[in-house]
Amino acid sequence: MQALPISLDRSSQGPLPSQIAAQVRELVLAGTLRPGNRLPSSRALASELAVSRSVVDRAYEQLIAEGWAESRHGSGTFVSDVRGGTARSRAAPAGPAPEQRLVRLDAGTPWGFPRQDAGWRRAWREVSVAEPPRGYDDPRGLRELREALADRLARTRGLAVSADEIIVTAGTTDALRQVLPELRPGAIGVEDPGYRAAVETVRSSGRDVVDLPATLPISALGGAVAAYVTPAHQHPLGRVMPAADRLTLLETARREDALVIEDDYDSEFRYDVAPVPALAALDRDRVAYVGTAAKSVVPTLRVGWLVPPPSLLDAVVRRRDVTHSGAAWPSQRALLTLLRDGWIDRTVRAARRVYAERAARVVAALSPHAELAAPIAGMYSAWLLPEPEAVRARDAARAEGFELNLLSTYARTNKVSGLLVSFGGTTDVELDRALGVLGAALRRG
Repeated sequence: MQALPISLDRSSQGPLPSQIAAQVRELVLAGTLRPGNRLPSSRALASELAVSRSVVDRAYEQLIAEGWAESRHGSGTFVSDVRGGTARSRAAPAGPAPEQRLVRLDAGTPWGFPRQDAGWRRAWREVSVAEPPRGYDDPRGLRELREALADRLARTRGLAVSADEIIVTAGTTDALRQVLPELRPGAIGVEDPGYRAAVETVRSSGRDVVDLPATLPISALGGAVAAYVTPAHQHPLGRVMPAADRLTLLETARREDALVIEDDYDSEFRYDVAPVPALAALDRDRVAYVGTAAKSVVPTLRVGWLVPPPSLLDAVVRRRDVTHSGAAWPSQRALLTLLRDGWIDRTVRAARRVYAERAARVVAALSPHAELAAPIAGMYSAWLLPEPEAVRARDAARAEGFELNLLSTYARTNKVSGLLVSFGGTTDVELDRALGVLGAALRRG
């Protein structure tokens, strides 16, 4: 491969790996680099640009993670076929073709981790040769996976539990469905604004929903028998529940003999401060802990975990033994390999870097026009705006090929309004274009 026309601006605040990756993307979009072209070796490009090899390695890792390039063992790094074999011209129309799917800037779509790398392929090779259970497995889930999860929860969330106390689920809402039948009759409190899937799951179980304040201490549950909360990263506003509010919630639950269901949403993706320990670590008897691999692996893997309080554990396991509910064995087996080999730890660290860089760009683009609801963490941000302005910006983005959610769609009695802007499931090029569209729409307002 011939030398690439890349120049670095060392006076810029932009990291050198990001500058290299951005210019390679531009070369692909312009058609200068075509699918199948071999990129220079990291050693050769580092020598040409007078940077350390690790700088180029990080740029290539980013390009591979986003799907712009692919690594072939023993052969090098090659340009991927990102447009189905046709490079997009700079002069292409700004709006989407009629059949083009919208780019979703929602809170549930994570960064495009390098799922085609050696670790990801090894996990699924191991699934293919492993012997599945002859019948229905342990209702708690694959024991080796539960042991790995117990180690991870102790190490990353300060939650010391045994493998026998963990139940593998098919995601967050599945965990909620496992807990609800074991509670006494009554309504369930859910943060407002809050996670829409949790609200629908509660209502589908035949229970009423009590709206709980998402940004204030929860000092009363309004008769609810349980409170569903997202204390690590409130969904959708992004607030971390302060220590005093955590203690208030637990005291309220004890006083009213209610359960706290902790959805540990997005806890692994803080990059402003160290992750706050799990709420369940403060009171195992009063809190049911729920986690998921949706953000650290991929949502469609459909694997999560539930740590019920000891008083509910046996009842949940007995019901699962009868209903045969739980995560699919191949997904559990693959997650075990990804955990055991350190793949998830590596991708989470890489994602934190990506999200931190993107968050800074989102703040720079939108802070002149809207108020940030809480410090950004994870893969999305919540911006407070009057509803008419939020709708106008949402519609302008949709006309240019981007799907955003209004904050008001997460609220019930709360009158919050604004936009939820994700930066996880996009490429850098798509994100910059979306931010340009939103900025222009908000300036016009």
